[in-house]
Amino acid sequence: MRVGTSSALGARDVLATSAARQDDLAELGIDPDDLPDGLVVADENGRVICFNAAAARITATPAAEALGRPLEWALPLEDLEGRRWWQLTDPYGGLAIRVGQPERNLLLPGAREILVSARYIRTEPKGPVRRVVVSLRDTEARRRTERSHAELIATVAHELRSPLTSVKGFTATLLAKWERFTDDQKKLMLETVDADANRVTRLIAELLDISRIDSGRLEVRRQPVDIGAAVGRHIQAYVAAGQPADRFLLRIEQPLPALWADPDKIDQVLSNLLENAVRHGEGTVTIDVMPTASPREGEDTGTSVTVSDEGSGIPEESMNRVFTRFWRGSKRGGTGLGLYIVKGIVEAHGGTITVGRAPVGGAEFRFTLPVAAPAYLA
Repeated sequence: MRVGTSSALGARDVLATSAARQDDLAELGIDPDDLPDGLVVADENGRVICFNAAAARITATPAAEALGRPLEWALPLEDLEGRRWWQLTDPYGGLAIRVGQPERNLLLPGAREILVSARYIRTEPKGPVRRVVVSLRDTEARRRTERSHAELIATVAHELRSPLTSVKGFTATLLAKWERFTDDQKKLMLETVDADANRVTRLIAELLDISRIDSGRLEVRRQPVDIGAAVGRHIQAYVAAGQPADRFLLRIEQPLPALWADPDKIDQVLSNLLENAVRHGEGTVTIDVMPTASPREGEDTGTSVTVSDEGSGIPEESMNRVFTRFWRGSKRGGTGLGLYIVKGIVEAHGGTITVGRAPVGGAEFRFTLPVAAPAYLA
């Protein structure tokens, strides 16, 4: 490998060249130290002429020590099999048609893993390499993403196992011993199968929503929405299911601005917030609907909905994690995905959502939506 350890340039000359290169970048309005990723540039002799602040942080090597040094010294990388990376890839030798190295996991001393990609700069096709530009990234963000995906898979597997086992057990029993059961027993089994099938359907819908939220593809089909009536329907459903009517207090401040939103998704938000209050909270569940300032610039009014209860509330140290995946306020079941989806839906509408402590001490969720009237009605 020709990594220029016998370069004609002395250390002082290399440092001067490095300073000139940095000045050139500054003239272009680019400060390497402002880049979020590590940037290392080596000249035609294999000596480092740029080593930005992110590279110094990732490698734990001060820039002053790396500048002017051979690239292999500044970045003593090995692949996952223990081979020295610069000797293996030989950027200054080998085929003249190579343009660089794709991103891959490599190791620094101490077996610390980082993501490295490289670009070979030539002044003419198939000419000698004049610059080697190396990008460095910490692997922690990728590790967090991989852990999140693993947790999602584990959660889905766990949540699917129980209802599917129930469905399989009851259907197999009914098929094998249909004549032995009374009509009431058959009805009870089929109702259980139906409930578990609905549970699986809801989980699949949640997964689809998460996929769309993460990819920025959550579609909002706006229509006029009577938010007060929507809340009322959810309260009536809880009362019909056995909740006492006096557990809910709905307060609507009139006049409300005309709200244009996706009615199905707003129902999903209300369902999650009310279920959270009923299941995890205590006492009266209060829902306040009122006009408020719009969270969107250029609009004067918006609509806010506040759902609060009288339970023990959410610990202060947990409030910054409420809208993350898998957060559970208690051990009373649930996937821990509902509030993450709620936040995604509200933000897809251009709105905001917050969590805090209610005046009576319980949890309080408040989301605000812009009126978002279509342009032809403005």
